[in-house]
Amino acid sequence: MGVTGFGKTGYNWRRISPFEIRRVLTTLPLCSIIGSIVPPPYIHMKLFHRRHYSSLVPINLKENRTNSSKESKILYLCKSGSLSGALQLLNSVDSSEISIKPILYASLLQTCTKALSFHHGLQIHSHIIKSGLEADRFVGNSLLSLYFKLGPNFSETRRVFDNLFVKDVISWTSIISGYIHAGKPKESLEMFWKMLEFGVEPNGFTLSAAVKACSELGALKIGRCFHGVVLGRGFDSNYVIASALIDMYGKNSGLEDARRLFDEMPEPDAICWTSVISAFTRNDKFEEALGSFYLMQGKYGLSADGFTFGSVLMACGNLGRVKQGKEVHAKIIMAGIFGNVVVDSSLIDMYGKCGLVEECRRVFDRMRIRNPVSWCALLGGYCQNGNFKSVIDLFRVMENKDDLYSFGTVIRACAGLTAARQGKEVHCQYLRKGGWRDVIVESALVDLYAKCGYIDYAHRAFVQIHSRNLITWNSMICGFAQNGRGGEALRMFNEMVNEGIKPDYISFIGVLFACSHTGLVDQGRGYFISMTEDYRIKAGIEHYNCMVDLLGRAGLLEEAENLIRKAVFRDDSSLWAALLGACMACTNSMVGERVAKKMMELEPDYHLSYVLLANVYRAVGRWDDALKIRRLMKDRGIKKMPGKSWIEIKSNMSSYLDLAYSGLLGKRNFPEIRGLSSGVGRDGSGSSINPMPQVEE
Repeated sequence: MGVTGFGKTGYNWRRISPFEIRRVLTTLPLCSIIGSIVPPPYIHMKLFHRRHYSSLVPINLKENRTNSSKESKILYLCKSGSLSGALQLLNSVDSSEISIKPILYASLLQTCTKALSFHHGLQIHSHIIKSGLEADRFVGNSLLSLYFKLGPNFSETRRVFDNLFVKDVISWTSIISGYIHAGKPKESLEMFWKMLEFGVEPNGFTLSAAVKACSELGALKIGRCFHGVVLGRGFDSNYVIASALIDMYGKNSGLEDARRLFDEMPEPDAICWTSVISAFTRNDKFEEALGSFYLMQGKYGLSADGFTFGSVLMACGNLGRVKQGKEVHAKIIMAGIFGNVVVDSSLIDMYGKCGLVEECRRVFDRMRIRNPVSWCALLGGYCQNGNFKSVIDLFRVMENKDDLYSFGTVIRACAGLTAARQGKEVHCQYLRKGGWRDVIVESALVDLYAKCGYIDYAHRAFVQIHSRNLITWNSMICGFAQNGRGGEALRMFNEMVNEGIKPDYISFIGVLFACSHTGLVDQGRGYFISMTEDYRIKAGIEHYNCMVDLLGRAGLLEEAENLIRKAVFRDDSSLWAALLGACMACTNSMVGERVAKKMMELEPDYHLSYVLLANVYRAVGRWDDALKIRRLMKDRGIKKMPGKSWIEIKSNMSSYLDLAYSGLLGKRNFPEIRGLSSGVGRDGSGSSINPMPQVEE
């Protein structure tokens, strides 16, 4: 008997077979016929117990359940990391039958942003447009976040913002932050003022973004005004804003303000500690940066993140503290920070500055993801340690050559090798970049052409630089000096001073070098005194070397010797070596013996002191004394170190030990060299050139 029959005949309801469950949809209406005899809760219980609870839902409710079920599945797939599966299910949904709620689209977009999956976000955006939900506040804000964090074109982000029907403080904060992310801090501040015009009140995140814009613009006065707004609105306890303010002061020569703000905080969090450590590093307060780092972890027990470690590694590198750098490296490993491009690039930079080039390469080779910063860090490490050929080789295989720093580094490497042909190739690549103009790169070009002997090319490159800074002027001054055009170097120096640019340590090296190679003794003395008295620049070893060379070339050996003995660098063997070379040129064996003995006292194993003294004896005809010096070298086991030379052949740099020292260069090695010997000692017209004094065997 059917269920309906049971109901009509008053049959005991307990006889309803569970196998008749297909007809259960007629059971619930029968409850009104059976009345109090059949308790509906029992039927519910039996159905639930038999797992047929889906049949309890009315047809209209079942449609909603289907809708909700698909939304739940999409959300579950999304949160479990299967964006492709979520999109596949979303594509299968018929929008005419089932409408997706805006909150689901917002969740999907947020997941795409976290997963850095812009292409999935674009597909979801297309669904949003079809659904007509692009102007929804929640969906629009999520779209804004996706586009400004991952979008390749900021104009699309602005279009999403403009399409929003309701723009709340979250929307405005997103677009303000988006402009900063796109490298447009000026436009970011303009949007902030526009937001105020629309009557939208900023929150803590909005003010933080505005402070960051001031930081990027270097607008310290406006930043101080925002600081006042923060205090007036009671946001002074907001650590997000506080860290942004510390960062702003640190970037714009307001270190004391940054320190004061940090000290006034009752319990600064890890982000604020990171900001103040970064401020110390930017202002060359490396000891304070390291001290703050150890205080942060030791006393307060706060964990450091990748940005903290990056600043600390920079401090270690600039101080040359390789031991502390390795300790920080160990802390990074223990913290489980792997694959962080910022940290890895900072490690490469630190090891490079500490002279551990092999460690630089090891860290670089382990990196799974490399960006231009990591490539430039390795290039810089090689260049700082004189591995110029490695810089050029690495630049050739570099994946992305859209970084100005990389061009500046490889040009400096070409200058270090005097590789004119390869330098010109890099120059052409730089010019092909179109509108690129960078004073550092172009100053490096001036230095390159000057060191390669193309001083007119160097001057042409100098003239084409619109905004010349001190580095540019120094490159040209030193270039003229190194190419024997001392008068033009001094003229360039005076022109620089007249334009209001204050000379520095390097400027006076070029000037004194120019005086030395043009025999301007009186002017050289004047510039040396002016450097210390007028410009308060402490004379360094390079300046003393130039002065010793200047006086030595003029035959003023006694004055040069007295200058060395009065200097704080009197125990530096390079000064005495310069004077000993001058003694050889002037054939003054008396001063030469005295200077050589001083050199041997300072560095008894330094081969150059013995070689130069032997050359002095040869120059005055004291052959027996020269032979004694050679025997003394042999008895003490002192060997003359062979020189290393570079030659550029068909855009390739090759090195070889100096022929006179090594004896390894045969006729079949570098045949191009054989043709050079005929031109040595002669200029293009065939006239003889007087060479500088040479170090002999």
